[in-house]
Amino acid sequence: MISLNKDTDFIFNKIQKGERITEEEALYLLENEELLNIGTIANYVRAKKHPDNIVTFVVDRNINYTNVCVAGCKFCAFQRRKSDSDAYVLDFDEIYRKIQELVDWGGTTLLMQGGLNPDLRLDFYVELFKGIKERFPQIHIHSLSATEINYISKLEKISIEETLKILKDAGLDSLPGGGAEILSDEVRVLISSNKTTTDQWLEVHETAHKLGMKSTATMMFGHVEKPKHIIEHLSNIRKLQDRSLENHKGYFTAFIPWTFQKGGTKLDFLEPATSVWYLKVLAVSRIFLDNFDNVQTSHVTQTMKVGPVGLHFGANDLGSTMIEENVVTSTGLPVSYPKPEKMAKIIKEAGFIPAQRDTYYNIVRYFDDIS
Repeated sequence: MISLNKDTDFIFNKIQKGERITEEEALYLLENEELLNIGTIANYVRAKKHPDNIVTFVVDRNINYTNVCVAGCKFCAFQRRKSDSDAYVLDFDEIYRKIQELVDWGGTTLLMQGGLNPDLRLDFYVELFKGIKERFPQIHIHSLSATEINYISKLEKISIEETLKILKDAGLDSLPGGGAEILSDEVRVLISSNKTTTDQWLEVHETAHKLGMKSTATMMFGHVEKPKHIIEHLSNIRKLQDRSLENHKGYFTAFIPWTFQKGGTKLDFLEPATSVWYLKVLAVSRIFLDNFDNVQTSHVTQTMKVGPVGLHFGANDLGSTMIEENVVTSTGLPVSYPKPEKMAKIIKEAGFIPAQRDTYYNIVRYFDDIS
């Protein structure tokens, strides 16, 4: 086994006995322990949760229906003002065309996120979701971040619960975890002061869980936050997951961390997070989030050279084929859109059994013929 100091050995013994580690212990690992030691512990946790050695991915498409946004987040290169020449709102026919391409790929999930656009009211989303379900009943609509939901409810002057009920009835199936960034108001006031607070983001997801909807939790790190803020973020979603699993039909299906990418943002003076730091945060997340079955590694921000390495640092999912991505690519970072067979081959070469999943992590397809 690995050689650990007495503090880390104590933490690992707790994990082996099925005990929960504390925020202080997670912070200790993040700040003091060697990457490979943390990775080995995270891999132990992954293997215990997923002894079948299966690694999954989803075939989906990320359609950014508008880039008009009033939030003004400092980390975002995608946002535009309504008066900008390249501001847009996609018409429904264009969205339907993109979904047809997703279906042609064998896709199952539609991810749609946009900006906080004051011209788009609740009826826009109701009509859109109903139109999608009429034309593509097989497609799972995994769309609208907590920030968008909160903004729509404010525009309409109705509660978050009523907003979600209306959208759910129109066809919204589940919520992505976008807009979380770092769930610490000490950080949010510095990078996204016009968006949801930590409590508001958590409220939207808990309300969705109460309504029986599932969602994902995310974290965008590697900017102005400190290690303690990362642990605060993880603690916030672990506590909410506890409540949801105990009291609600909905819950978080997965945790998805990725790193800030500079390029055309107001935070371009920052040095990007290293791959070593990404893998360390990923591993500690797997160890700390004992009530999450699935943890995803990011090939979008980490490339296909580093992303699959995350499968040995606690992740059991390689994310998505994407087909389309506009937010990260707006920074100038090149993003690949691998076809399902390519994703399966990468997973197999990493030493795992590849499988395509749906939004809820049900297996859709195995790849027995991939060599």
